[in-house]
Amino acid sequence: MKTIAVLFAALLLATGCGNKNSSEKTTTDESEIALMGESTTAGELPSFLKEGLSEKEQDELKKKIMPTLDDGLTPEQRFLNLRKKAEAGDAEAQNGLGSMYFSGEAVSHDAHGNPLSKDPEAAAGWFYRAAEQGHADAQFNLGLLYFTGEGVPQDKAKAVELFTKSAEQGNIDAQNNLGVIYLLGEGVEQNTDKAIEWFEKAAKQGNEEAIKNLEAIRTSQKDHKKSTGEQK
Repeated sequence: MKTIAVLFAALLLATGCGNKNSSEKTTTDESEIALMGESTTAGELPSFLKEGLSEKEQDELKKKIMPTLDDGLTPEQRFLNLRKKAEAGDAEAQNGLGSMYFSGEAVSHDAHGNPLSKDPEAAAGWFYRAAEQGHADAQFNLGLLYFTGEGVPQDKAKAVELFTKSAEQGNIDAQNNLGVIYLLGEGVEQNTDKAIEWFEKAAKQGNEEAIKNLEAIRTSQKDHKKSTGEQK
């Protein structure tokens, strides 16, 4: 269940690792993250996830969020089963539940009973539980929330730490994002060599963005060498 990771990885590159502010940003310490107790499920993807996607692409996205759509269960039954596994300590279910809370597939309610379009705090709480168990996708997802400051206080150093743990387990989105971060010096000291190292790891696994990033760096380096040679 890497839906959030995949979506955010694209966003992170598109914005050049920009600093995204959120109206839902909180100063709550991660140990005090509240998990919403009353939830229901939405049968359709929220509008912000549908935008620009064909019906087939929307179906594929649903399968990533809830990959067992042909089991004869209602969305509510699937959600309750997933939450039961998550509460029992299943890291995969915890990460999946976090993805649902972030995307809006699982609908939380505020103190007045009004539905929230998405709940990054609840998402962060479930990602945190799974990340503590070493779940690579959850580490990446939680890292993305720390990077953008959604659901948790913004902390790019913590994000890099989580990305690194995930990347070292082979998560290609984490590897590619670390490449971007080191290339631009976002939350770390700028280091092109480290950027190339992480891009190469992701590229070897077929990550198209990492391949493009490597090509761009190498082209830039070649142009710089030509320019330097002409000046001499």
